[in-house]
Amino acid sequence: MSGHSKWHSIKHKKAKVDAQRGRIFTKLIKEITVAARLGGGDPEMNPRLRVAIAAAKSANMPAKNVDNAIKKGTGEMPGVVYEDVTYEGYGPGGVAMFIEAVTDNKNRTVAEVRHLFSKHGGNMGENGSVAWMFERKGMITIPAENYDEDELFEIAIEAGAEEMEKEDDKYIIYTAFEDFNDVRGALEEKSVTIESAELTRIPSNTVAVSGKEAEQLMKLMNILDEHDDIQNVFANFDIEDSEMERILNA
Repeated sequence: MSGHSKWHSIKHKKAKVDAQRGRIFTKLIKEITVAARLGGGDPEMNPRLRVAIAAAKSANMPAKNVDNAIKKGTGEMPGVVYEDVTYEGYGPGGVAMFIEAVTDNKNRTVAEVRHLFSKHGGNMGENGSVAWMFERKGMITIPAENYDEDELFEIAIEAGAEEMEKEDDKYIIYTAFEDFNDVRGALEEKSVTIESAELTRIPSNTVAVSGKEAEQLMKLMNILDEHDDIQNVFANFDIEDSEMERILNA
């Protein structure tokens, strides 16, 4: 999971900057709106909405923005109709990429995503071309300074988690997709400090990339992640730590 974990760390650093620019709010509002439209406006009965609201709170989004997004999703307020879409393809070095997006114009978004793939050394594929390589999982991040590793591991497994790993100054707990909300709730009941909790896609295998291909790949992933319609970018790359540092500091 090394490549996935590295990208996760990069995303969270980027999210802090995006929150300052308001970009993260735009993406969260879209996600809340779609979640409410598909599953109703009650977060207790709608797991996807519950996750989206938690993410909004972590980003310090005003409660009014959250309420308005829910009302637009349920039809209580007028608003743009957004749809879930996914895109698949291969990036530089043959890295498999799976993209989740929310859009009000599928034709526009698919054309823009295809263009970005082509411009940055990738190829957009058909639906199903790489989806089979990724498994839906829950991912919960805990500040490492707060807990002894063995102690937290025991708490996590008892709560129903599948595994845990340490990445920089954080512990990352993985759960089965269907167990995500139960595990998060159990951790909260034990007063475990949760930095972030999200649903993700974990690759079943990874592809090692380096040099120019690694640089192109990170550029493509960053550009896709910054697209207003794209919610998440998943890829099965593995880049050595020293190589990653070089690319990030270039």
